[in-house]
Amino acid sequence: MNALKGSRPARIFAGIALISASALVISGCASTPASEKPTDGGEKPAADLTLKLGSLLPETGSLAFLGAPMEAGVQLAVDRVNEAKAGVTITLSTGDEGDTDTKAYETSITKLQSEGITAMIGAASSSVTKLILDGNVGAGILTVSPSNTSPDFSGLNPLYFRTAPSDLLQGETLGNQISEDGNKTLGIIYQNDGYGTGLAEAIEKTFGESGGKVVAKSSYNVGDGQFNAQVAEVAAAKPDAVAVVSYDQFATIAPLLKNAGVNTGKLYLVDGNLKDWKDQIPVDLTGSKGTRAGADLPKTFIDDLNKVWEAKGNKPIDAVTYSAEAYDAVTLIALAALEAKSVEGKDMAAKMRSVSGGADKGTKCKTFAECAKLINDGKKIDYDGLSGEITFDENNDPKGAAIGVYEFETGNVLKRIS
Repeated sequence: MNALKGSRPARIFAGIALISASALVISGCASTPASEKPTDGGEKPAADLTLKLGSLLPETGSLAFLGAPMEAGVQLAVDRVNEAKAGVTITLSTGDEGDTDTKAYETSITKLQSEGITAMIGAASSSVTKLILDGNVGAGILTVSPSNTSPDFSGLNPLYFRTAPSDLLQGETLGNQISEDGNKTLGIIYQNDGYGTGLAEAIEKTFGESGGKVVAKSSYNVGDGQFNAQVAEVAAAKPDAVAVVSYDQFATIAPLLKNAGVNTGKLYLVDGNLKDWKDQIPVDLTGSKGTRAGADLPKTFIDDLNKVWEAKGNKPIDAVTYSAEAYDAVTLIALAALEAKSVEGKDMAAKMRSVSGGADKGTKCKTFAECAKLINDGKKIDYDGLSGEITFDENNDPKGAAIGVYEFETGNVLKRIS
């Protein structure tokens, strides 16, 4: 999640943005339930592999509420792969990412690397990934993030992939939504790091191109707990609406905005803070909106996520952000291992584009078991996942994706509106 460069169309229809000319039809991707019973993975598996997979996702810190859906997505995909008995068995090791303030990732990544993982899901934060990626590359570990959105990561390293789209896409969608809602002036409060700065710039650029004006823009640093100055600066400009680019700091910022006289039904949130806030904050968000990446997920997938998560003694998941991207990341890694007949990081990385349909014209398939059977039968595949068609380009980025627009209803719960 980082700064954005280059021009983009100013208008994006119905909250859906296309990254390339070969844009995706996302709605078709969500039609295959994740709970579908695994089919035979092929009579003669192409290999008999044990993949040591690690996950580095936020169990604590400012992104912890996003950690649960991603961890559940990882576990559900691991279960699907192992149930298929198609030539790849995954052993999963987990580690707490924390954030750049707590630095839990330092201990976790050392543990994961010492356990001999050859592929890893994470980190969730672009800032953390930048800190751990060189070490992973040096250890030959294939790293796939379900939520890194920094444009700086395009083509970063042959051993790095991501299943989430760039911040450019979300910034354009949200900037256009703010304008389409009739707002002429905007205030922005944002986190001063690669994620917050880049997304704030994208929102401002698109809103400006749509005829609006950002009248106040104030930042805070990671680890800050006081936001009175930022709120006062933005409120003083009396904007029609306020965009808040943050993680869970929103829980503190929103009440301050209300106390400063800002209409809390005219707030705009982003993937880092968009969830069903319910009674966790003493503010009525009805009418406020936000954006996050991903297709509209089938209920069966969400049910399966909660089944996996609650089986470990956890409370039900109250957000599903990047859960499908995490699920697809695991599936793609397992398919790449099967195609490569190897669990070495560099060998799997060399097949990631192929199994996603980005390098070879393969047969489309939507589950690990279905795709594995094709590989075991000697065919090339094109995996279309729950988060979209994926299709890695030459920069190891997904070629296209959907950005959903959500609105808060009574009780601070979200409804997808486009």
